[in-house]
Amino acid sequence: MSLKKNVVANYIGQFYLTVIGIVMVPVYVKYMGAEAYGLVGFFTLMQSWFQLLDVGLTPTLVRETARFQGGAVDALGLRRLLRALEGFFIAIAFIGGLFLALESGHIARGWLKVQHLSLIEVQQSIVLMAIIVALRWICGLYRGAINGFERLVWLNSFNVIIASARFLLVILVFRWVGTRPVHFFGFQLLVAGVEVVTLISKTYRLLPASNCAPLVPWDWKPLRASLGFSLSIAFTGSIWVFVTQTDKLVLSKLLPLTEYAYFSLAILVASGILVVIGPVSGVLLPRLARLVAEGDEGELVALYRRGTQAVAVAAVPAALMLAFFPEQVLWAWTGRPDIAHQAAPVLRLYALGNGFMALAAFPYYIQFAKGDLKLHLLGNIMFVVVLIPSLIWAVGLHGATGAGWVWLGSNILSFLLWTPVVHHRFLKDIHALWLLTDIVPIVAGPLVLGYILHGMVIWPGGRSTALLVAIVLGSGLLVTALLGSSYFRARVKDLWIRHTTGVPPDLKPN
Repeated sequence: MSLKKNVVANYIGQFYLTVIGIVMVPVYVKYMGAEAYGLVGFFTLMQSWFQLLDVGLTPTLVRETARFQGGAVDALGLRRLLRALEGFFIAIAFIGGLFLALESGHIARGWLKVQHLSLIEVQQSIVLMAIIVALRWICGLYRGAINGFERLVWLNSFNVIIASARFLLVILVFRWVGTRPVHFFGFQLLVAGVEVVTLISKTYRLLPASNCAPLVPWDWKPLRASLGFSLSIAFTGSIWVFVTQTDKLVLSKLLPLTEYAYFSLAILVASGILVVIGPVSGVLLPRLARLVAEGDEGELVALYRRGTQAVAVAAVPAALMLAFFPEQVLWAWTGRPDIAHQAAPVLRLYALGNGFMALAAFPYYIQFAKGDLKLHLLGNIMFVVVLIPSLIWAVGLHGATGAGWVWLGSNILSFLLWTPVVHHRFLKDIHALWLLTDIVPIVAGPLVLGYILHGMVIWPGGRSTALLVAIVLGSGLLVTALLGSSYFRARVKDLWIRHTTGVPPDLKPN
């Protein structure tokens, strides 16, 4: 359960999932066609909206499992909570999946703007999507338990295997079976079945022994005990879905399926920045909750700051690379100048917004760990009242670009206005230090370097050469960010001292 190993495993797993998902998109478009790939983008949207049904119970299981690790919850209590959650998740998965399947005809004919695909085949694909979404949603429960036990190395290894099957083995289906959407989603259903069975098996092997029977009866009481915290998480999750997915939902209605596919491509590339959030939050949330349970405030603050610098070092260079050179990156990726030109403005805005979001997420982590989300809920209520109507208005008026501006503005406001309020409540006297020491120096160097390179670099005409140039530029931004990190500089200094004198290093940020 080494924190370092878990962070590395999370980064490797999330990096692999993100990269393979991005790399394989042009291949899917080549085999399936742009309009059929639009269904894949809609499938991703359905998965996101299905998370509204979680009502905050998966994060609750993560927290309670971590509290068991810290000695605050007994084995029987943890087993009863998992059993109660299983009943809830299975019931909701069945109801939600059935509803989507029954509405497949309306979605195919009345919502999606299909131009060339068969409506019958689109409807069949939506039915398959409904089953897959339900199964993957159940998987989230057991991933939460494994995460809470901090078995991140195993979990990420398994995620890599499943992602390889999902993204790579489907090429064999394209070549030997067919390239229709039903072939694609039929194979994804098979993979989802293997995924849920394996995760259930692993979770039950990790569960602690207790004096009761291995399978405790279903009971509503364990859910009632944590209902307040779960509903707080649920509201937060609902806000998250509304803020991050409303633009995609509206555009799926307004745009022809082919154009929606191009929009999805830009969003997918920008989401690569969020790869740094998943690994760190997956490790930080249970460890911060455990430190709160143990009462170790000093290590809590140190870990919070180290995590902030780690995310800033990874997210800032990526966001600035996509903001300064969006069209070149898209062209090197797809080989389609037309797609690159149309999607570049959207990519630039979403990349910058995701960069701010990666940093603005940290105050939520500390509130989650302390089990007090009142302030977080208040902030989200104020933001949603303004942001959701603005988003709908901007999308209707300016399309995808309007959505990008709202996304960027919402994340800037969250970072600048609400983060200091949360810090004052939960980590007094840390905000100025956090901002000026852990963030600003990491942002300043890549920002200046990126601005200079944007005016100087002449991009080559070949895709492979352009890709090489992009890698070199991104590496330069990353190195500059690393040099701005006090933790990185202290680590290098202390490792050098240990190497020369044998004195153990002190790796806490200054």
